[in-house]
Amino acid sequence: MLILRPAYVAGRVGKICAKEVLSGDYPRERWLIRVDSQDIVVSLNSKEFEVVSDDFEIS
Repeated sequence: MLILRPAYVAGRVGKICAKEVLSGDYPRERWLIRVDSQDIVVSLNSKEFEVVSDDFEIS
């Protein structure tokens, strides 16, 4: 998937790791994304990235 925001990772490609979960097992509307070109994971909402492959479907 293509990261649109924030600026420091915009334009980079990443992979969705999991849906972010707060303590108490409450899921958030954010996703943990591993940035391919850097050794970091970012937390993004669905408006901050674009799925460019049919391999993963957001439910």
